Amino acid sequence: MKTSNPIRQGILATLLTLPLHAAGPALRLEFAGGNDEPKWVAQNDGVMGGLSKGGPEIKDGLLVFSGTLSLENNGGFSQIHTKGGKYDLSSAKGFKLRVKGDGRTYQLRLATDALHRGSNIAYTAGFETTADEWVEVFVPFAEMKPTWRGSDLDGPPLDLSKVGEIAILLGDKKPGGFLVEFDWMEATGK
Repeated sequence: MKTSNPIRQGILATLLTLPLHAAGPALRLEFAGGNDEPKWVAQNDGVMGGLSKGGPEIKDGLLVFSGTLSLENNGGFSQIHTKGGKYDLSSAKGFKLRVKGDGRTYQLRLATDALHRGSNIAYTAGFETTADEWVEVFVPFAEMKPTWRGSDLDGPPLDLSKVGEIAILLGDKKPGGFLVEFDWMEATGK
């Protein structure tokens, strides 16, 4: 392309040097408490008779998930999840999280419209936290496995174009208090 305008030449030269992967993340969740952010809600093992207590709080720009895990009455999990979302994450390779935890292993879980016995399938992978230290962890979507009520399934594969729910779950069979904080979450190609 030939042009005699020096401004156009400069713009064209700049555009040609930009990397092709300059697009931002498929989704970035920050926690300022705005109305445009997803709402986070709790789901504990009380749905099956358990006694665990936990839930989300947006505080000082952080998503805080805290509570007490109990193994009483066949319990043992606490979860927070987004409500009412529709996310196309098909351009991403996984979720990057900036997290400060308590040294426990949590699960990142995604749900789509895929069902097993009339209930949503959760696609899940674990991530470790470091006690009282901010770390960035990456959870590849390729490592997420389909589960239903704690049981592994053979499929179907995760359809990243139809994610309706993002969740964090603690179910490590260790009773007691827990606390994990998130600065941000990002579905990204990196």
